Amino acid sequence: MKKGRLLLACVLLVSMLSGCGSSDGAEGKVKLEFFQNKPEAKGSFDKLIAKFNQTHPGIVVSQINPPDAETVLKTRVVKNDIPDVIALGATDTYSILAQSDIFTDLTQSKLLDTIEPNYIKMLKDITGMDRVTAVPYATNANGIMYNKTIFKEMGLSVPRTWDELIATAQKVKDNGMIPFYLTYKDDWQTNLPFNALAPNLVGIDFFKQLREGKVTFKEKFREVAEKQLKLLDYGHGDNFGKNYADGNRAFAKGEAAMYIQGSWAIPEIRKANPKADIGFFPFPTGNDPDQIKLISGVDTLLTISEDTKHKKEAEEFISFLLEPENIGQYIQEQTAFAAVKGVNQEDPAVAGLLPYLKEGKVLDFADHYLPAAMQLNSIVQGFLQNRNIDGYLQTLDREWDKVQSRK
Repeated sequence: MKKGRLLLACVLLVSMLSGCGSSDGAEGKVKLEFFQNKPEAKGSFDKLIAKFNQTHPGIVVSQINPPDAETVLKTRVVKNDIPDVIALGATDTYSILAQSDIFTDLTQSKLLDTIEPNYIKMLKDITGMDRVTAVPYATNANGIMYNKTIFKEMGLSVPRTWDELIATAQKVKDNGMIPFYLTYKDDWQTNLPFNALAPNLVGIDFFKQLREGKVTFKEKFREVAEKQLKLLDYGHGDNFGKNYADGNRAFAKGEAAMYIQGSWAIPEIRKANPKADIGFFPFPTGNDPDQIKLISGVDTLLTISEDTKHKKEAEEFISFLLEPENIGQYIQEQTAFAAVKGVNQEDPAVAGLLPYLKEGKVLDFADHYLPAAMQLNSIVQGFLQNRNIDGYLQTLDREWDKVQSRK
């Protein structure tokens, strides 16, 4: 076992769970195990895998999609039982694994030729490495959905600045409706405004400087914190009593004018109301509309195990997934966006986001740069409940320092 992998085993041992996947197929064929972490994407990948297996008779791909997939994957890494091809989000888990010699170096791979450079750079920024060990596949977006019917009835325009956003929320409130349907019972939902405000107001370079010990949250994040609190004035009175599922149903039924959310929620909203007239705009975090960037990160990336005996076939499978027809099918079913150049999302609900994506006016999610051990979601939720800005910023700095001291 390599030194980096041995170190990773120590780091991940605390989160070990039992269970692993297996591949099966006809005798004499190359068997590839495809491990992916999104339960909502299982059906889409099943269709693509069936198509691949039919058109590539010498290879059999089997999908593994267990509950709590990232924990299962960490367990398997500790056991040196790594799937051939892995799909993950570009999160702290990916960063840890990428730095530990788990994945094949794809820096010079032709698989990256059709990928938007912004998303390749995101992977480098997240890991802090010059090497690229994954292929960005599908991306998502974090912004503000709005009910087009309500906006039309109230004569509202899509806000392009922070001041316009607050003025719009106030008009909705004055008309006796809920401006933002907040779903802060789920701690991860409290982090959605943070993910938009921090990169736009502070800059994504903050996190690189944080790693180098050059900046602190206390120095840079007061405006972020103040704006997080301001949004609470325009919720619905039970902001910490409603969860993600509640919000999707309520927004689908027209109970609020706006919904701070990710593109991943659109299919869930449509399950509750297929006729929901949804619009979507980037979160206007400041007052210069030309400086506002869309928060869009790598929702699914594709990696190849360094230890697989079938790298050629693994590359063939990833190349198949990247073909415009195939990734086009995936993003339409998942209401996602493609990291592949020239493959566009045609859903009218996200039309307002497309110019930002086409022009490369995007920034990554802030929490992709923070270790899971910080428990950011819990910190943010606690802050929004106690409203203590100084305590919040001190806690962020303290928890960051704790995680760094363990390395």
